[in-house]
Amino acid sequence: MDTHSRRGQTTNHTDIPAKLNASTHGRLRAEKSNVTLLIWWRPFGNRDPLPDCAVHYGIQDCTLTTNRSAYTLADAVIIHHRELMRKWSLPSVPRPPRQKWIWMNFESPSHSGSLIGLDGVFNLTMSYRRGSDVFLPYGYLQPRRGDRETPRVSARHRRGIVAWIVSNWNEQHERVRFYRNLRRYIHVDVFGRGARDLISDSVVRTVSRYKFYLAFENSLHTDYITEKLWRNALLSGAVPVVLGPPRENYELFLPADAFIHVKDFSGPRALAAYLKHLDRNHSLYQRYLNWKRHYSVHVTSFWAEHYCMACRAVQVSRHQYKSVSDIALWFES
Repeated sequence: MDTHSRRGQTTNHTDIPAKLNASTHGRLRAEKSNVTLLIWWRPFGNRDPLPDCAVHYGIQDCTLTTNRSAYTLADAVIIHHRELMRKWSLPSVPRPPRQKWIWMNFESPSHSGSLIGLDGVFNLTMSYRRGSDVFLPYGYLQPRRGDRETPRVSARHRRGIVAWIVSNWNEQHERVRFYRNLRRYIHVDVFGRGARDLISDSVVRTVSRYKFYLAFENSLHTDYITEKLWRNALLSGAVPVVLGPPRENYELFLPADAFIHVKDFSGPRALAAYLKHLDRNHSLYQRYLNWKRHYSVHVTSFWAEHYCMACRAVQVSRHQYKSVSDIALWFES
């Protein structure tokens, strides 16, 4: 996530979104347990009101607070890594027995320094990485319910071909280098800092006018698949052209024919030729939208959803206690 606020192997896709949904929102019934979760630092200084987890996510018996006077009574303390990087102070008084510290990080390893020295400090991990104790991706597909109207899948109203929104422009990023080569062969409308303004200051309204969206990550790491895919492309109805982890990683999260991976092609020229071919062939393009008949897009809500999912994880693990070793080795692998 940029700092703000921030044709391969076939797999069985039918169950993938359901599994992600279950692991994220905990359809497994948790033991009823009152939990107080202390948010030690507001991520990036975010000041949104704390959510009511029961109302918004159906998670009962969660008390969220930023009041540090509740430290000795808190069942868990959630600590955001970006502020930890800045050497802000951790709790100095002894940790109460059985209190859990949760390491929360949704930046990529390229933007997550100071990981060394955290071994044994935390009890739970929370991130976009599969294998986290609290696994919460930036988004996921969820099966449509039978009583919901199937959306009309069409792209005939989309007059633009390729769009890209970028706020963190860095000539050293692979995504910028790839874009500079790609634009030699196909026109790309660029929005964001130093470029075009968004339509009505809305990502979705802007991208919904285009057939393709460049969902290019700022760094390439396992499972690091951000809102650039989920919100900017899929929620807007555009076909994502992705640059990030390998295709097989993306296919753990969505169907193989729901996106186009830049590594499927020999280079930018071949990719541009394929996009132009799809633009001229409506039926071929539509195949990339067929997933919408079966799934809808859920975009994770920062940071309300994270707090509530953390609270639920503490409820589930109430009678378990462990310390996390080798955070750096695991997260950077």
